[in-house]
Amino acid sequence: MAKVTGLSGNEIFCLALKNYSAGEIVVGNSVNSMGFLGGIGAGLKNMLGGEITQVTAAIHEGRANAFERMSKEARQEGAAGVAGVSSELRSFSGSTEFLFVGSCVHAKGLAGRFFTSAGDAQELYCHMDAGYVPLQHAFGNIAYSMGVGGGIMGSLKTLVRGEIAEYSNIFNATRHKALERLVAQAKADGANAVVGIRTTILPWMGTHEMLMAGTASRHSALPASADSNPVTSDLTGEELWAMTSLGYAPVKLLMSTSIYSLGVVGGFMAAFKSFTKGEISDLTTLIHDAREIAIDRLKNEADALGAEEVVGVKTYIAEIGNGLVEFMAIGTAVKKMPGFSVQTAALPAQAIIRDKDTWIDGDFGFSLDRGANS
Repeated sequence: MAKVTGLSGNEIFCLALKNYSAGEIVVGNSVNSMGFLGGIGAGLKNMLGGEITQVTAAIHEGRANAFERMSKEARQEGAAGVAGVSSELRSFSGSTEFLFVGSCVHAKGLAGRFFTSAGDAQELYCHMDAGYVPLQHAFGNIAYSMGVGGGIMGSLKTLVRGEIAEYSNIFNATRHKALERLVAQAKADGANAVVGIRTTILPWMGTHEMLMAGTASRHSALPASADSNPVTSDLTGEELWAMTSLGYAPVKLLMSTSIYSLGVVGGFMAAFKSFTKGEISDLTTLIHDAREIAIDRLKNEADALGAEEVVGVKTYIAEIGNGLVEFMAIGTAVKKMPGFSVQTAALPAQAIIRDKDTWIDGDFGFSLDRGANS
């Protein structure tokens, strides 16, 4: 009987190079509600700002149940693992469906431990070729709010131009808690590394959830200290392979978040200047200074870890209301370590070329022509 797989032709080719073949799509879901009491508790804690533990727990439980059901279905298929695991939240009449979808992979030779990979099969190939043996799709999450109290304090402090420390502390704490939980889950799975980490922030029941997901793995050349404190990386599979070929290993995924206000005076000045053509110097200097501070924090943390470089650094800026903007810098600290090399001299094109969707328009005005534009 024909198999129905979510893996593309390029992914199947990459798997074949590692002695795996494609299998069936597997799905796991869980439809949850926080319930009346949980909603009240979350509402009360929402006024204080920071993490809302009931919401975090509800989302984590829903995700965990859906993930376990997907994994169980894959084991029933006799799979050696699941590649391309993705997670979604869908709302249905006040309830939330937690959904995990992936594609089975089958070993052509002797099978090892059952594994799940957060990356697609192209990224999985890069990880394996760089020596990272996949163990488990791992995730850490946190539901949070800035809170009414924090909002009042922050509104008062927006009268002054510069960083709002209360907001910065909340955002930094939430992001790092999600990473800590991801690492804790990977450690429990026997991993000494979490690679291919991806971060998403989604609204959920009046709060925001930050989700960090990656592939818990083992690399034989990592120091023994990584068993108690797994290394983390948000490098793509191709980037990780390239850095490994140069003898580098990830040390830690670094993040720095700052919440800034232009201040009332600066805000009025910028508003007046926007009526005329030309540079708004107040905004220019604020944004420049905020980025520089965020990058300096990454550099200082990397130095404290003994890292040589911070690679793949990305900076983000977003307005969060009340005249406040969030600046975030994120990147992976790396350093050279003995024993790090790749198995093949060059990546095959099939591991690099990204597959193109043939469903162009989700409103059913679609085309199956690969060259068509929406």
